Amino acid sequence: MNFDFSDDQSSLRDAVARWVEKGFSFSRRHAIAKAGGKTREVYAELAELGLTGLAVPEAQGGMGFGAIEAMVVMEELGRGLVNAPYAAGALIAPTLLSAAPAAVQAAWLPKIASAEALVVLAHQERAARYRLHHVTTRAAAAVSGHTLTGAKSVVPAGDEADAFIVPARLSGADGDAAGIGLFLVERNASGVALRGYPTQDGARAAELTLAATPATLITGDGGALLEQAVDVGIAALCAEAVGLMDKLVAITVDYMNTRKQFGATLASFQALRHRVADVKMQLELARSMSYFASLKLGEAAPARRRALAQAKLQLGLSMRFVGQQCIQLHGGIGMTDEYVASHYFKRLTVIEMSFGDTLHQLGEVSARMQDTAGVFA
Repeated sequence: MNFDFSDDQSSLRDAVARWVEKGFSFSRRHAIAKAGGKTREVYAELAELGLTGLAVPEAQGGMGFGAIEAMVVMEELGRGLVNAPYAAGALIAPTLLSAAPAAVQAAWLPKIASAEALVVLAHQERAARYRLHHVTTRAAAAVSGHTLTGAKSVVPAGDEADAFIVPARLSGADGDAAGIGLFLVERNASGVALRGYPTQDGARAAELTLAATPATLITGDGGALLEQAVDVGIAALCAEAVGLMDKLVAITVDYMNTRKQFGATLASFQALRHRVADVKMQLELARSMSYFASLKLGEAAPARRRALAQAKLQLGLSMRFVGQQCIQLHGGIGMTDEYVASHYFKRLTVIEMSFGDTLHQLGEVSARMQDTAGVFA
């Protein structure tokens, strides 16, 4: 089996890396974060590279690429510490809209591909604790379709988005897997209230409140599609985390080769070299699990869900170890806001908490082990 990247995938990686090097320096990122984290301008630049149409079908103005191309892009964006809602707007939203009626797809997918519209998933609720099927937002039939009433939390780039894809309950109890519909809600619809705020990693999120808000039905059986879209998001974040860790390790090694203590560089101390070796082992383990996650996205739901939980669990463990070790190897400078390493650590911390933290994913893996044992079984 050939695990090498194709020429097209390598060219895609190089194109993103060149843009990061020329157009997205740490000083620019730091300035964006200090200004509140709004990144539509950055998102538009990604659109100029064609990246916002990566997962959109060619018939709708996109490139129709798959999971491996998405992984390649996310890894490079992570390496460059690019704080734009790329996974939310360009990967997750097209996955969810793939089940929408043809008219809805025709209205929104070309806009997503061109970045004219930013559409994000708004699924988290306060009491859900990462449970995707815990949905208290209610949908009610109306003359022209449906109206939604409820609240969603930590919506990525929520106060910059043009529309939201919202899970809402059509029937059943709050925790039932069945009875969940997916709806498209435009930002300027009546009853929409947003409260935006900066996040710890220099990006933005928002609290979304809906009060009898008009909505367009995407699908009335949205539980399985929601799981699939979240798995796409997990795979994307795993790839981003690999890029982040790869660059953070490189920054740390460079620092150790220049910083001197007791007249010798830090890299000359054997104990510290052993710690770096442990860090690199965790990085490579995370990389292999990221590849595993992306390769499993095309599998049937049971195998896919288990694989993505395994990958996110391992990435959570690796991110914590690599981040903490690299910051500690820097000493006090690693904690300062003016130094780039601290921002890599913040982003890794936010990723670990996204789409289910490590403890949650441990429970998911355990629930899906059945007659086998171990993360790699």
